[in-house]
Parts: sequence; C-alpha cells; structure tokens
Amino acid sequence: MSQFAINLIFVGGSFALYIGIAIWARASSTKEFYVAGGGINPITNGMATAADWMSAASFISMAGLIAAGGYANSTFLMGWTGGYVLLAMLLAPYLRKFGKFTVPDFIGDRFYSSKARLVAVVCLIVASVTYVIGQMTGAGVAFSRFLEVSSTAGIWIAAVIVFFYAVFGGMKGITYTQVAQYVVLIIAYTIPAIFISLQLTGNPIPMFGLFSEHTDSGMPLLAKLDEVVRELGFRDYTADVSNKLNMVLFTLSLMIGTAGLPHVIIRFFTVPKVADARWSAGWALVFIALLYLTAPAVASMARLNLLTTVFPDGAEAPALAYEDRPQWIRSWEETGLVSFNDQNNDGRIQFYNAVPEFQATAEARGWAGNELTVNNDILVLANPEIANLPGWVIGLIAAGGIAAALSTAAGLLLAISSAISHDLIKKTLKPDISEKGEMLAARISMGGAILLATYLGLNPPGFAAQTVALAFGIAAASIFPAIMMGIFSTRMNDKGAIAGMLAGLLSTLLYIFTYLGWFFIPDTNMLANTADNWIFGISPLSFGAVGAMINFGVAFLVSNATEAPPKEIQELVESVRYPKGAGAASHLSH
Repeated sequence: MSQFAINLIFVGGSFALYIGIAIWARASSTKEFYVAGGGINPITNGMATAADWMSAASFISMAGLIAAGGYANSTFLMGWTGGYVLLAMLLAPYLRKFGKFTVPDFIGDRFYSSKARLVAVVCLIVASVTYVIGQMTGAGVAFSRFLEVSSTAGIWIAAVIVFFYAVFGGMKGITYTQVAQYVVLIIAYTIPAIFISLQLTGNPIPMFGLFSEHTDSGMPLLAKLDEVVRELGFRDYTADVSNKLNMVLFTLSLMIGTAGLPHVIIRFFTVPKVADARWSAGWALVFIALLYLTAPAVASMARLNLLTTVFPDGAEAPALAYEDRPQWIRSWEETGLVSFNDQNNDGRIQFYNAVPEFQATAEARGWAGNELTVNNDILVLANPEIANLPGWVIGLIAAGGIAAALSTAAGLLLAISSAISHDLIKKTLKPDISEKGEMLAARISMGGAILLATYLGLNPPGFAAQTVALAFGIAAASIFPAIMMGIFSTRMNDKGAIAGMLAGLLSTLLYIFTYLGWFFIPDTNMLANTADNWIFGISPLSFGAVGAMINFGVAFLVSNATEAPPKEIQELVESVRYPKGAGAASHLSH
C-alpha cells in the first residue's frame, strides 16, 4: 500500500470520527452551543481542555522552533506551561464562581459598562483571530504534505471540516470532538518519539532519552548535538541566551497571555460546579504534560537526525549528494517547505549557518552559501520520515498534526462566535433577540470567522508558533489585566478598565507593526539575537508583557482619579474573591 493511501486512511478516518461525533452531539440550545449544557464530566473536560490548549503551535511548530534555536527557544515551552498553571489556579475558579461564560460578559458586568464589554469584544476578536491564523497555517502544512495537495487547498479543506463540526455542534459537539482529537494527537506525538528515542539512545522514554547517551557516538545526546551544530556554524544547542530581559519578557508575555485567552476560559463553564472546574484544570495539566514533557526530546532528536542526514560522516566530510537525497526531502520539496539551491554547483547539499563568524571555515570547505532551506513547521511532521519509521507511523502523525490544528481552531472560533452573538448582539445591539435568533447569529458569526481565518491563514505573518505568540502578546496586554483587576481589586472602575485595555492593546499593536519588518525576517535563533532597531532589544513577540504593565498602570491611575465603583459591585467582587461553599455557578445569562 502506498504512503498516500495510508495517510488517507488515517486522516480520512479521523475526519469521519469528528463529523460523526458532531452530528451525534449537535447543540439544540444556546446553553449547549456555548457551554455544552454545563454537564461535562471533569476528566472528559480536562481532556477536551488539553486538546483545546495544545494547538498546531504546540504539536507542529513548538518543537520545530526549539529544534532550530535550542535552549533559547525553550521559552515557548516554559511560557505556555506556566501560563496554563496561572490560569487554572489563579483565575479559572473565580471566573467560574462569577458565572459569566464569556470574557466580555464578565468584563461588561464587573465594570458595569457596555463600553467596557465592547472594548473587551474587540480585544478578544483581535487576539483570537491572530491565534487562529496559526492553526490554519499549521493545518495547511500538514495537509500539503500528507494529502499531496497545495497548502492553500489544505487550508480550505481544514476550514470545511471545522465548519461542519463547530458550526453545527457548538461547544457540545466541540467538547466530545476534542476528546477524540486529544487521543489522536497524543498517540501520534508520543509513538514516533518512542521509536526515535530507541533508535538514538536505546531508551524508550523520550524525556529520559534526551539525557541519555547517543548510541553511535557514546556521547551524551545533547553533547553530540552541540558538537554537530557547532561544526556547521550554529550556536551550541544548549547555549545560554544573551538577552535575558527579552527572554524574561517573552516568557511572561506567553504566561499572562495564556491566562487572557478566552477559548480555554470558556471550558471551565462546561462542568456542573466550581469544584469540578478545579478538577478539570488538574486533569488538563496532566494531559498537557504528556506532550510538553516529550517536546524537548522530539526537538533535539529531530535536529540531530536532520543534520546527520545531510552530513552522515560529519561536517568536514563531503555532504550528501543531491541526487542521493532521501525520500523525505523529495516529498517535502513538492510542498515548497523544503528547497535546495546549489550555489557552488557541486551537486551536494551544504546546510549550515551562513554567518560572518563562520565564513572562513565555509570557504575553506568550498561552500558558497547555505543551500538547504527547511521550514521550522515541518520538523515534527517530517520526523518519522527522517528516521525511516514505518508508513503507519507517518500516517498517524499526519492525523495528529491535523487534529491539533483543528481542535484549537474550533475552540477559538467558538470564542469569537460567542463574543459576537452573545456579547455584541444579545447584550448590546439587540437585547430582545430570541434564543433561536441568537443561535442563528452564533452560527453565522462562526461561519464568517472561519472565512476570515482561512483568508488570513493563506497569507500568514510568520511560522505557526510565532503567529500564535503574537496572539498571546495581544491577550496579555489587553484582556489579562482587566480580568485580574476585575477579580482582585474592588477599587477598579469602568473608566480605569476601559482606559487600561485600550492603552495596552494600542501600545502593543503599535510596537508590533512598527517593527514588523525586522520581526519577520526568518531567523534560526530569533530569541537569542537582538535587532538593533528594537527598544532595549525587546522583540515584538515579547512586548505583550510591557503592554500589560502599561494596561495596569493606566488603569490604576485613571481609576484612582475617578469615582469608586458602586457599592454592590464592590460587594460582588468580595463575594467572588472569597468564595464560600463552592457550588454551582449562580447563573448563566443569555
């Protein structure tokens, strides 16, 4: 059986499963559409939350970025993991107790202002649309290789599948679909990692294999990888980061951005009571850890396999002849995500870091420039092929990569849909809309969001994980401070919250677009380097943390210069902050 047929069986089978679940669990009311009826089991919800959380950026792109940049890019891993803990332990139980299942609904009621609600809707849509671009990009990468179509066609296929199970199923259909997607993606991620860890280290547990000896050389795996990358002009894989300020700010931006993104917050309203929300958070962390503990091993082993494919006898020996390139390079060349340019016309593949410091060594070896371009987003998906694993493993990781992209895309699209239909239309523009009309508005707005995400996914501003990082920065600068101050400050009023959100959002967007040209120059070690044009060396990826500080500062100044919130609002904040007898949420308003 051909590899294409195997891929089609795995991917097609998973699609049939998702659509079947969506039909079975189709939402019949707004409560089922928004929060799956509020009756999901905590373990089930924890698994769905993990799938919602582990996007294409986690599955496809994060390990690719760590592979390309080494320790410097491990900030993606640290920021996202820490951010989920922050969300689960600090914010989720209080938001669940408050009983408002969308972020704009919470902000609108807590700050007793329709204007605050509207600003929150804008912030949510900007962050979520930016985030969903990365998911569509990741889906396009997976489809383009494994179904042998263009990345453009792949993105349209992904859009159609998401449309079916998200628009018709709502949160109820998405929840059970995400459980299936979690099972698919975690099996797809871990099985190839186990195979490759056994090949390279003899240890079947990837996270332990990372710190084991490399079988062929007898050296520690990471020491061997350092040696290989050093011979090709790259910084040591385990090298420290020179710009500590940028690294800290980037990690912080990802952490607090995580706590501000709405698609995970909504999941805590799908369980019956507050205690179940806490258990859901705990179970989700367990399920997330299975992938996140494996990712560093996948990244390092993929980088080592890639480089030793091109230089099987070491960097000083002749490189691989282009005509003898393995099948995985041939296959990925067809997608345009791997390309070769024979700059010295020797018919061999020179793959190295063409920096001035390495120029003399490169010239001595007869190299006229780096000749192989490999998109970071393909490394996890290509890993089984690089390691010559069986065809069924390749088909499995194809299904897993697509599942990761679709699961998060669905959650984000639901958050966008809820913000438009519930917060904008129901709560602001047309309060007397019927439940049937609200449901129709929710489905139409989700369909529109899918079309917008597809269009933007066709022209993404960066790698999947980089685009997602921008979304986290936007959420960090705009939504997270408002939620924090809404829960923990009785003095914060409507004027302070609105001014803070606008200041954080606009300052972050201004910085991002001012330095857009420098940020999107492809760089194999983006976070380790600083651009001369960045203020204090702060990358646009990292500015979300600064935007959050601006938000907090402006909000407190404006709030303290104006009148205090009404007494009933202050009492409400106290009741949410010090919950007694944590039980079912007080209400779900429509």
